Amino acid sequence: MEKLNLAFKMCVFGDSGVGKSTLINRYITAKFDRDLKSTIGADILMKFIETDSARIKLQIWDFAGESRFNSLLPSYAQGSSAAIFMCDITNRDSITNIDKWLLTFNEGLNNQDPKFPLIVVGGKLDLEDHRSFNWEDIVAICTVRKNFDYIECSSKTGENVDLLFQSIIEKLLVYGNIQLLTQ
Repeated sequence: MEKLNLAFKMCVFGDSGVGKSTLINRYITAKFDRDLKSTIGADILMKFIETDSARIKLQIWDFAGESRFNSLLPSYAQGSSAAIFMCDITNRDSITNIDKWLLTFNEGLNNQDPKFPLIVVGGKLDLEDHRSFNWEDIVAICTVRKNFDYIECSSKTGENVDLLFQSIIEKLLVYGNIQLLTQ
């Protein structure tokens, strides 16, 4: 049986400094780069994945977290098949800003589907000793906002990074906005 050729666009957004770029870099290269520079506007990175039934082109939009770029997020959100909202487990403000980020992201999404694959990610798990919010806090925040899935990971150690993206891919294959690629 011939494999499907699929393409998905995914946005990664959240406050500046939470580790969005290092997460994406870790996923794509399997390496941790502590010297990545802050994103200006957005970076677009690609990952090609092969499953038993499909070849997937994952276009990952790394959105800058600085407030001066917030007005651009709705434009970048257009056509997204999935999203990651990222916070830093050592920075309480980064999770409490979720409503602001979701409102801005949803302005451009034009998709009110409750099954839209969005995962809330707590980054910097390797800094567990400096945690500023606990598991109960995050469960309450995610439940109130549409029962989002939540996962914690570390770009530095690689813990749960592949699991996170595997989960997104599975959600995309079940619920996602699939775009078939032509050869």
